[in-house]
Amino acid sequence: MRQLLVLGFVGLLAQLIDGSLGMAYGVTSSTLLLAVGVAPAASSAAVHLSEIGTSLVSGFSHHKLGNVDWRTVGILAGPGFVGAFAGATFLVSLDAATAKPWVAGILLALGCYVIWRFLVLGGRRPTFAARPSARFLVPIGLAGGTLDAIGGGGWGPVGTTTLLSSGRLEPRKVVGSIDTSEFVVAVGGSLGFLLALAHTEIPWGYAGALLAGGVVAAPIAAWLVRRLPARVLGVAAGGLIVLTNTVTIAQASGAAGTTVLALASVIAALWLSGIGWAVQQERSVRDGVLAAARN
Repeated sequence: MRQLLVLGFVGLLAQLIDGSLGMAYGVTSSTLLLAVGVAPAASSAAVHLSEIGTSLVSGFSHHKLGNVDWRTVGILAGPGFVGAFAGATFLVSLDAATAKPWVAGILLALGCYVIWRFLVLGGRRPTFAARPSARFLVPIGLAGGTLDAIGGGGWGPVGTTTLLSSGRLEPRKVVGSIDTSEFVVAVGGSLGFLLALAHTEIPWGYAGALLAGGVVAAPIAAWLVRRLPARVLGVAAGGLIVLTNTVTIAQASGAAGTTVLALASVIAALWLSGIGWAVQQERSVRDGVLAAARN
């Protein structure tokens, strides 16, 4: 029961971040499921099953607040479904012991990208330029859906960051559209896992706990999408992902316990330093805005 409560809190936190930044629900949840010993395919299955509910609530909330570009959702959703279904089928075919370090490596790379995006780039969001074309969106949907199923996360890091960096859609509509289209991606991935895995291989309790926490957070995240400091949340989420998956890879490589502990301590120190720097930068920006307003 205690583990389910912890996972419920993880689902709440992950959805709060995802609904505000347009990324990190799957990556965060999958990282922690892998850390407690869940097999990669079962972990991704639990995440995708929970995402059916969380993304539905999140999409509805974003729609009510005007954060969704339905043309973008319509073009992204189809390729995302196909990619997620194919990625789920491929992941199930891999041996769990072999897949775990590889999946952790994918998640580690995504975590590093999230940190780079929000720490180095400061989470800068380009201004609105023009609506994205179908030729631009279809490859994003295929790549994001496939990576999302294989790594347990990836739809947001691929879709949100690509759309934001392109400057072709308003930032709030990027987040809202990615979160809304994720419902179809979650359905595609879940179908792939349900067809390929036995009923007993899917951790239904974990999926339910993640779903409960995520559903609570989804409306709050949609409301806070333009109010939360993206830089701080992005660095915090990315650091957790990097720390956990680095430990997973080190353990899978046969590293000694003292080595793993030392490595984790170094990364944790860097992570906390990054969060502190992000908070300092947010304060500097706020102080600059207030000073400009006074003048």
